[in-house]
Amino acid sequence: MGGLVAVLAFLSALAPLSIDMYVPAFPAMARSLAVPAASIQLSMTACLVAIVLGQLVVGPLSDKIGRRRPLLLGTAAFVGFSLLAAIAPSAGLLVGARFLQGFCGAVGMVVARAVLTDQLRGTELAKAYSVLIMVIGVAPVIARVIGAAVLRVAPWNAIFVVLAAAGLIALLLAARLVPESHPEHLRTTGNLGASTRPMIELVALQRFLGMVLTLGAASAGMFAYISGSTFVFQEHYGMSPTGYSIVFAVNSAAVILSSMVFGRLSTHFPLERLLPLGIGLSLTGALAQVLFDVVHGDTMVVTWICLFVTQLGLAWIIGSTMTLGQTLAQHASGAGSALLGAGQFILGAAIAPVVGFFGTGGPLPMAVIMLVAYAVAVLVWFALGRTEPS
Repeated sequence: MGGLVAVLAFLSALAPLSIDMYVPAFPAMARSLAVPAASIQLSMTACLVAIVLGQLVVGPLSDKIGRRRPLLLGTAAFVGFSLLAAIAPSAGLLVGARFLQGFCGAVGMVVARAVLTDQLRGTELAKAYSVLIMVIGVAPVIARVIGAAVLRVAPWNAIFVVLAAAGLIALLLAARLVPESHPEHLRTTGNLGASTRPMIELVALQRFLGMVLTLGAASAGMFAYISGSTFVFQEHYGMSPTGYSIVFAVNSAAVILSSMVFGRLSTHFPLERLLPLGIGLSLTGALAQVLFDVVHGDTMVVTWICLFVTQLGLAWIIGSTMTLGQTLAQHASGAGSALLGAGQFILGAAIAPVVGFFGTGGPLPMAVIMLVAYAVAVLVWFALGRTEPS
């Protein structure tokens, strides 16, 4: 099972890799394509929107036709569209290629979660999700280091060639090691429209909807950080792409460390207790950043520390909401995975260009958006998601 979880984690990391690897190239891409920063951030939005749509389509589809076939086809298409992004000559074509790349990258995310839910329950599922979170936490670090390294020796286009190579490796591993975990007698019947009925039923469950919206609000804060921090540290503080990758690596270590702690604590404490603690950590970091900027003015060290604190809470938020949500959706794990994944990315798709619109000169706009996002997560959790643990 450990090898399968590792491969599923790698497949889940393809979409985050495609989001993060080219972020150090944002300023260079804006100069190369002669477009403003918001136009490059729009390519991230296109990818995020496609990741949402891809999960909503493929999740119910995998409940109907099984997990393995869409996984292999989607991963193969990810390779092709990554190469298409590499040769895009304009911002418009880049946005289109990124949309298609994101749609196909979503397949690995939604199917991986569904496969785990097919085979695991309870604390074992929580532990498996902690591994996924840890790998996904490592993926942005590796992605941005690789992206910065590629920029030192090649133009930004080469980053998408590297993504295509990662997709090819994932495809070969999936073909060899990922079994069909959803037998025919458990699959949904009828047309594809009928197979979306479990999604409607899940949304009607207040507690499941609370998990989706809590995860979505917290993820909006995460994507505000992803989209805005590259301009804050490189343009505002004057860091090189390599220096920014180091900052991002240290902050991502917070996610890795926190996911390891979460994996251990989830066997001793109810997830309903761990989730609000995670939201509180992220909210505290964002609030401290806003207050310090307003009262004292920003400094790089304080910005770095505050962002580190916000990342500490993410593993607990993602791990708790994913596990609790998928447990409620065991009868239709593909549909549940799709809705949770969509919740994770849909607000992020809207947030990415907003950060650029309000300015990239300093950390305050980014921090305010993060603060609002985590505050909304608190409100949604207490309004819809909170119940007494069993």
